[in-house]
Amino acid sequence: MSEKRKIRVLLVDDDSHDRILVRQLFISMGADVVAEASDGAEAVEAFEQTKPDIVLLDVNMPRMDGVHALKRIREMAPGAFVVMLASLSSMEIVDECIKQGAAGYIRKDASTAQIKRTILESWKEYLGATKKQDGEKS
Repeated sequence: MSEKRKIRVLLVDDDSHDRILVRQLFISMGADVVAEASDGAEAVEAFEQTKPDIVLLDVNMPRMDGVHALKRIREMAPGAFVVMLASLSSMEIVDECIKQGAAGYIRKDASTAQIKRTILESWKEYLGATKKQDGEKS
């Protein structure tokens, strides 16, 4: 993930322990965690304020869940790169999120290596698609 500037990340999870673990993972990958949120409403506000490159968004949260937060974020920024964070019990909801434009998902029980690999692979695909779209516009 090394570029001229650090990748800017927004972490959204109602479990502070999960946020700490994922924050450390992103930092180890050379990213800059620019904001954290504990529910979907905070996520939408943080997204609007920080304009991150990557959003890691939990599906099940209080006040506003990840599905509604994803919809709001994609309304603000249709090309936003959002990866859903899901427990096994919310996999049906993840399918809906993918249809709504999420770039992928990570299961909460995944290993650190799996999380890192999923993020890197999804980001690479996203950058490739973005460059392709930019080339078509020229």
